[in-house]
Amino acid sequence: MNENKLKAKDFITIGIFTALVFIVEYACGMLGFIHPYFIASYVILIPIVGSIPMMLFYTKVEKFGMITIMSVLIAIIMFVTGMGWLGAPLIIISGLIADLIAKKGGYKSFKMTALSHGVFCLWICANYFPVIVTADNYRKNLIDGGFSADYCDALFSVINAKTIAILLILCIVFGVVGAFVGKAVVRKHFEKAGIV
Repeated sequence: MNENKLKAKDFITIGIFTALVFIVEYACGMLGFIHPYFIASYVILIPIVGSIPMMLFYTKVEKFGMITIMSVLIAIIMFVTGMGWLGAPLIIISGLIADLIAKKGGYKSFKMTALSHGVFCLWICANYFPVIVTADNYRKNLIDGGFSADYCDALFSVINAKTIAILLILCIVFGVVGAFVGKAVVRKHFEKAGIV
């Protein structure tokens, strides 16, 4: 029997933790209704808050494909919830690379886990692609949805083609920082999983 083959319990684990990641993303997303600057802060909030379920997920990952599948599911969820398909390539590619990084550490190296999480967090910037790529249409939809012109101006001042590189870098940086935060919270699980 191939021990590296994903089993039913692995898919269940992926499903559960994908749901938890989405709950964190949704909760942080609600802050965007308060002020558009909160939307830009997703690159800090989600990697830190989401690191707790993600680090717990990493203690369950022992086979290649689990992180990649999670990224595919996130891409599907983002599409279904109205974020479109523009960010899907970034989400899936970041998940695949994160999977490869974790695999390189044998799923037992915290250094590789932290780096993997940093890269994985790039998926968060998929939220910004509609704002940048379809800016005019996105602005119209916001105003039609009841948001003020001032709200739109503030949003587009912090999320645009000039700032996306900075936002991507922040995703990685706070993804790595979040890994340390998450590890501190679920330390016993790391010890049990033998991740050092």
